[in-house]
Amino acid sequence: MALAFNKENYALHKLHSLTGVVPVGYYMVQHLALNTFTLAGPQYFNNVIHFFEAMPKHLLLGLEIFGIWIPMLFHAVYGLFINSRGLKNNTVPQYAKYRENRYYSFQRWSGIFIFIFLCYHVASTTGVKMYTNSTESIEYAAMAAKFTANGYIMFVFYALGILTSTYHFSYGLWSFCIRWGITVSEKSQARMFKISGGVFVGLLLMGWAALAGFLIHDPKKGIETKPGTSIEAPVEVKKV
Repeated sequence: MALAFNKENYALHKLHSLTGVVPVGYYMVQHLALNTFTLAGPQYFNNVIHFFEAMPKHLLLGLEIFGIWIPMLFHAVYGLFINSRGLKNNTVPQYAKYRENRYYSFQRWSGIFIFIFLCYHVASTTGVKMYTNSTESIEYAAMAAKFTANGYIMFVFYALGILTSTYHFSYGLWSFCIRWGITVSEKSQARMFKISGGVFVGLLLMGWAALAGFLIHDPKKGIETKPGTSIEAPVEVKKV
């Protein structure tokens, strides 16, 4: 079967739906969860970073390329293609009254914003880290400084990024179950819709809490971390 790039493809649609949940969705959930270490303090957040940096470089790079970057890039690019061919049913009076159409429209809009957000986020964190060969740009102090500078513009930008990302994933769970035949009946789809709504609220609160964690501690105060130390056992700075 020839693969046409000027129209939707069944197999690519299925793959797009799958990658949105695994591994991209899974990565987002664990990323937000690990970021909540900001609530415990700078040293705990930094130790999460150092834990991953202590992994063998080839293993970490392989996981990032094949487990995150390639699936995420495919999901984003094909998602933009789907967006470009989607019908604007939210602006048609006879269709706009249905809430599913409003949710679908926000799903499309959120995907565009997330693409822009992730391009900046990856470039300013992972990109800078690889360029400088240092984790300083992604540690607590640097992130806190970025979020509090220029009238908290970046803080608001990231808050919107978390909002759209968690919604996009949660709504995607509902559509994933339909596309993959997990929820077939109207009753099961309605139940899954409620579950997806709960997932959205939970992930959003977790993500915003992690973001707020950058504002509640003094990044200059405290404890130094070393690569390879456990998250539970930070190394205290000894004053001379």
